[in-house]
Amino acid sequence: MASIFTKIINGEIPSYKIYEDEKTYAFLDINPEVKGHTLVVPKVEVDKIYDLEEEDWVALWASVKKIAKHMEDVTGRRVVMKVVGTDVPHAHVHLTPIDETWEYGKTLKLRDEEFEEIRDKLAF
Repeated sequence: MASIFTKIINGEIPSYKIYEDEKTYAFLDINPEVKGHTLVVPKVEVDKIYDLEEEDWVALWASVKKIAKHMEDVTGRRVVMKVVGTDVPHAHVHLTPIDETWEYGKTLKLRDEEFEEIRDKLAF
């Protein structure tokens, strides 16, 4: 059965996409720690990030780097990268633009309009 991330990539579940290329897809986390919290996922469905084939591993981290630098330029904030690997059985990297108010693990509830505004600001 396809993971929720595969369903998002395939367009079966809507997302606030900020980036996509041949091998990766990035979208806003719907339970963000801060505004702009983004998930970067490989298009190939693999449970553990370290089980990715070399080509997909390299593509994922190249996208993470590109998106994190863009996010930092747009937000003016340092970007934290996390690989947790327990919440969804599909490899992914969390990118979180932080400031002094960031609290690890705390989540925000945002309205659709807020997600759309953030997406429009971060998308490229």
